[in-house]
Amino acid sequence: MSAEEPLHLQSHLFRVRHPEWAAHATIYEVNLRNFTPEGTFRAFEAHLPRLAAMGISIVWLMPVHPIGQVERKGSLGSQYAVQDYFGVNPEFGTMDDLRHLVQTAHTLGLRVLLDWVANHTSWDNPLVQQHPDWYQHDAHGNLVPPVADWTDVVAFDYSHRELRRYMTDALLYWVREADIDGYRCDVAGLVPTDFWDEARLELDEVKPLFMLAEWDELYPSGGLSWEEFNSDTKLLERAFNMSFGLRLHYLLDHIAEGKAQLADIDVYLAAERAKYPPSVYLMHFTSNHDVNSWDGTEYERLGALALPFAVLTVLLPGMPLVYSGQEAALSRRLQFFDRDTIDWSAIPLQDFYTKLLQLKRRHPALRNGDPASHFRRLPSPEQLYGFLREKEDAAILCVINTEAHETLLTLPAEAAGTWRDVFSGQQLMFQPGDELPVPGHGWRVLERV
Repeated sequence: MSAEEPLHLQSHLFRVRHPEWAAHATIYEVNLRNFTPEGTFRAFEAHLPRLAAMGISIVWLMPVHPIGQVERKGSLGSQYAVQDYFGVNPEFGTMDDLRHLVQTAHTLGLRVLLDWVANHTSWDNPLVQQHPDWYQHDAHGNLVPPVADWTDVVAFDYSHRELRRYMTDALLYWVREADIDGYRCDVAGLVPTDFWDEARLELDEVKPLFMLAEWDELYPSGGLSWEEFNSDTKLLERAFNMSFGLRLHYLLDHIAEGKAQLADIDVYLAAERAKYPPSVYLMHFTSNHDVNSWDGTEYERLGALALPFAVLTVLLPGMPLVYSGQEAALSRRLQFFDRDTIDWSAIPLQDFYTKLLQLKRRHPALRNGDPASHFRRLPSPEQLYGFLREKEDAAILCVINTEAHETLLTLPAEAAGTWRDVFSGQQLMFQPGDELPVPGHGWRVLERV
């Protein structure tokens, strides 16, 4: 391949290697502070059987470390203002409680990721006094936050080998001591990629891990502008298994706002395929801790399209994320720096997510990162978005409707045959040219039988 060949073609030279168990995985983000009235590891652990039954494979715990006191925001502070990389936040319990949670998860077939904040620390992390040279300083010698608004944290300087050694040892510690299965790495693209590459090699010597980067080379993250953003971090080439699908997330918001069209999803998928090889996992979602607290709930942002777009995030190529409380139809913004308990007295969307996630878990055409699984967009009116995902004789047909009234989808020859409606259980027979009714602000998900 010549040096002049476009970068988007050169990117296909690499192939991401994933553990086999991740092929059908779905991830669930846990906001421990707000998950239960107790806000502890032990209290959350009682929910693990329910999550496993729902079809979750990976549990991502927001940071579990002690939180800084200096420049703290709110009464309890941000979980991303780490005061001690080797400690457990007493708000959540003890190291033994965390170990017990991980062991229980493993008995249920779940994997556990810790949220890791490698880019910055709280102002009163002992490293600030012990190794001030490990931090970034302005022209006057003052410590600086990584982003202006993040006033409760100060940024590391990864030009120091000693810092890299310290951070790698800290990452190794939790794998060895708590038997975790990987990390979700906060603003991973702000940390040099060669650090992650080197650390991953050492981590995998202890056990094969699953690594999730909070980054998307197709869309800025970490509070950065397009001008500040690095779209060529190569995080997925060696260090990480998956990154955030930020561009699709914000595209869905824009469609709901009337600022984009459903057909722009096709543009996005083409850009994703041009940037990344098929083996890459991108994580798709309608909410997470940042989105819920700062942008609004999915009901605020997406309105009547909240559930149809949730269907898309599960069934489009990629790994779906469910955030704490989405299955309970959480309809308020959770406080980020204070206690704000989720109400679990009713879980009205448990069945909705279970049907989708269990389908994702078992269906051969829905495997993550599988180049042998084919995606086929279905011609449709502009208010519908429909597609087939096929692998050999197995297929899923999905269509959503953004209008308030029922709309008909004319089925192509490829959709002829017998199907089962995943939500109603009804069996359907189609000929080419038959019409499939899609309810207003609704969806149809069919499985070939």
